[in-house]
Amino acid sequence: MITFYPGPSKVYPEVPDYVRDAYDAGVLSINHRSPEFMEIFQRTTQLVKEKLHIPEDYTVVFSSSATECWEIICQSLVEKKSFHMYNGAFGAKWLRYAQILVPTTESLAFETESIPEVNSIQVGDSELIALTHNETSNGTALPSDWMQELRARFPEILIAVDATSSMAGVDLSWEAADVWFASVQKCFGLPAGLAAMVLSPKAIERVQKIGNRGYYNSLLNIYEQNQHHQTTHTPNVLGIYLLMRVMEDREPISIISAEIKARYSEWKKMLFNLNYVKHIIHNSQVQSKTVITFQAEKEVINQIRQQARAHGIVLGNGYGKLKETTLRIANFPAITENDIHQLKEFFANFAPENSMR
Repeated sequence: MITFYPGPSKVYPEVPDYVRDAYDAGVLSINHRSPEFMEIFQRTTQLVKEKLHIPEDYTVVFSSSATECWEIICQSLVEKKSFHMYNGAFGAKWLRYAQILVPTTESLAFETESIPEVNSIQVGDSELIALTHNETSNGTALPSDWMQELRARFPEILIAVDATSSMAGVDLSWEAADVWFASVQKCFGLPAGLAAMVLSPKAIERVQKIGNRGYYNSLLNIYEQNQHHQTTHTPNVLGIYLLMRVMEDREPISIISAEIKARYSEWKKMLFNLNYVKHIIHNSQVQSKTVITFQAEKEVINQIRQQARAHGIVLGNGYGKLKETTLRIANFPAITENDIHQLKEFFANFAPENSMR
């Protein structure tokens, strides 16, 4: 079965070999305070920074998931309130988590076809701006130049970015934000159960100033353990090892990002030539390069989904209010050219039943 589901998604084909290597080397049984683990930890964080072109003075730490990162950020970086800007379901979920932890949290919802004018944004006395870089639910993404403009307008306020569907798939403007995070089950091409969080020096300074140790996943505790190449708790040792192996074998992000963008252009050409579906996002400036979302009549969506599965292809269901009228195609690095060829062949031969009557 070939999966184009946008997370958890397809893992790199080498992952089974990596797991076998981990077993043979005894990695699955090592103590997480041992020198062996600390060596893997250090090697992994170095490779993530190197391959993703993360600034040298930024810090890479780990958590269990992007959802946990939402909580960590609210607990460790916010005292008064944060300001959330979003246009889709996952940004809205992050906002709801934040409002539970910090009821004074404020927000700005915007439309999928546009983004707020930076000069019109008012965040009041918020300590942190929260963004979703790539909204998996609807296939939108924030342009790099917009994020840099936002950074310039609010140089003293922390900016945190959920990049779950884009980190390791596209080249990110790291210095446009202070906190970036992503789970590995999408563009990293790995099984779920691990997330990487990238912290600027300003974020670390803020963590230390607040000094909150009241949670097991306090970012202050995480950072201090990180300095010893360890974690606050027994971590996903296999996940960290697999991330190390993937980073060792992958090209730098500049090359991967160019490939992803080229693939995206080909997908657009193909989908736009089909008369029964259309891209849900018309504004090319905000179209995600890693999650392609298209819409059609409910009956046609069901036919595509069912017939694709019968051909051994899994497409991503629509999400939330878009569930019944959209499908999503993951354009992640682990998906092969052969996978893409088979899906294109499927679309070339598919015809909605009502069009054949």
